[in-house]
Amino acid sequence: MLLKGLKVIDFTAYIAGPGAAAILGDWGADVIKVERPGGDNMRHVFADLKNDIGANPTFDVDNRGKRGIVLDIAKPAGRDALAKLAETADVFLTNTRPASLRKYGLDEATLRETNPRLVYAVITGYGLEGPDAHLPGFDVTAFWARSGIGYMTAPKGTEPFMRTSGMGDHATSLATVSAILAALYERERTGVGRLVQTSLLATGVYLWGSDLAVQLKLGRVASIRSRDNPINALANHFKSADDQWFVHNPRGGHGGWEAFLKAAGREDLIADERFASGKARRANARDLAVELDAAFAALPMAEIARRLNEADLVWALLQTPAQVAADPQIAAAGAFVDIEDGAGGTYRSVAAPARFPGADATSRPRSPGLGEHTRSVLAEIGYGEAEVEAMIESGAAV
Repeated sequence: MLLKGLKVIDFTAYIAGPGAAAILGDWGADVIKVERPGGDNMRHVFADLKNDIGANPTFDVDNRGKRGIVLDIAKPAGRDALAKLAETADVFLTNTRPASLRKYGLDEATLRETNPRLVYAVITGYGLEGPDAHLPGFDVTAFWARSGIGYMTAPKGTEPFMRTSGMGDHATSLATVSAILAALYERERTGVGRLVQTSLLATGVYLWGSDLAVQLKLGRVASIRSRDNPINALANHFKSADDQWFVHNPRGGHGGWEAFLKAAGREDLIADERFASGKARRANARDLAVELDAAFAALPMAEIARRLNEADLVWALLQTPAQVAADPQIAAAGAFVDIEDGAGGTYRSVAAPARFPGADATSRPRSPGLGEHTRSVLAEIGYGEAEVEAMIESGAAV
């Protein structure tokens, strides 16, 4: 596998850090997940549900294929064991607050004294510098709200809404993997590792960067409009007669105008003075949206799809989670991976969004139980059986 031989210490919790480590593991790295007593909070995400679903797919997607150990860094023996692990590692990944890491001697400067080749990757909510760098940050706060994405996603005048979990976290996972790989490439030339950092905030800003670039240059940017008041009536969502939503994205400002009207069965609108030019269509976008809504509402989705595809127009269904799970194209794109269930079978989960033809992992081991590999991992770095048992007895390890 591509990253075979790479050793990663995953001292993270929740989603962004574990997700980055899981991707590295999918690509061949040996990932050791280090948890504190009680475990990663994501282990308990379904614990309070009225009906126990008997599984934790949210935890599994970001922790598959790892080896898991438990160390209490508040105890000297646990802290020393984590530092010793870092001495043997290529990558140390953490989202623990820097002040806490310095307190326990697990900061970048200290760990790289004994392992100069170490790539030390830090994920934070708001970055390592600045007046608010010390603040705690989650996906919905740092990534969604403060970055501006939440504001830009809701149509102007509507109330803000919460979004599905893990979007900003997983985007930050990808940014973190990129940063780690860049640092490893540099290390190949210099022989020395480095500190790399990512944040939920900076990831969020980058993701809507095309619009923000306009704000930064011109001091203003267009807000999202409601569906009945589009800037371009062709760039919109429409509903079929059988209640399926789809979205159309024209090529450029005027691309596909006549072909789209033909697909809607409204070629008569081509000669309508209200829509005779791009400028006129923008001025009368509300009227055009009404006409197109009525046209597509009279057609079944299968017929709409046939017409749009024959015209080579750019469109897609607005799919439900169930439709996504059953979509053969999504499967063919490599978006799913099988995870071992621990009982001799597998179940589908979400794959990292990159393909390596001929080297793709088609299945991954399950996520580790809490402290499942503590004894074996500590033995690998030189701890004797009696030392390990003493650590477990004292609570420094579990």
